[in-house]
Amino acid sequence: MTGAFVVFAKEPIPGAVKTRLCPPFSPLEAADFYACMLDDVLEYTATLAAQLELAPFLYVAPEESVSRMASRAPAGFEVRPQYGADLGARMESAVRELGAAGFAPLLLRGSDSPALVEPTPSDALAALTDGADVVASPDPDGGYGLVGLREPAMGLFEHRMSTESVLADTFARAASRSLRCAEIRQGFDIDTADDLRRLRQVRREGGPLPCSRTLAFLDERGLWPDN
Repeated sequence: MTGAFVVFAKEPIPGAVKTRLCPPFSPLEAADFYACMLDDVLEYTATLAAQLELAPFLYVAPEESVSRMASRAPAGFEVRPQYGADLGARMESAVRELGAAGFAPLLLRGSDSPALVEPTPSDALAALTDGADVVASPDPDGGYGLVGLREPAMGLFEHRMSTESVLADTFARAASRSLRCAEIRQGFDIDTADDLRRLRQVRREGGPLPCSRTLAFLDERGLWPDN
């Protein structure tokens, strides 16, 4: 049985992505910034998927953007449309689809966490191998940038997303199904100016990050927060 590494993404359309960064970004700058993050995430995820022997998938919204998004995805990605009224429903749909095709385990990640690096995905797979059914890399805002499932389990994401209780809600749903949960090292998405400050700090403190487009965009446009 083959596992899958899944990226959820939106088409970089002004006004539809990274709206919490507007202002100080303009809608066009926010879309261009998101496009840089997306390209960095896809490139690095392709590398990780090959190293971890997982099949790479890109699930995109809106549905009509599949062909356009496929043209920017690295070789090897299978690009599919997201189905559902909200992110939770779209994640449920993807898990159901991949489960029906026999994929397990599953690693699911967003497209706005360019600092999510190894060994986080390897740690997720290790936790699943060691007996966890659901594993997550928590974000400071109460969500998670990566979630892993040992087997495709349904009903885990049938709650509001983008809230301060997303991780707690997901784990509660898993526990109600007698699934074992585990946390791995913390990461962060980039949604606000505070997240940009966090990215700058990680850049200063750590080694090279696999997000050269993202960093170059912020450097060249002078869009880093003042403090």
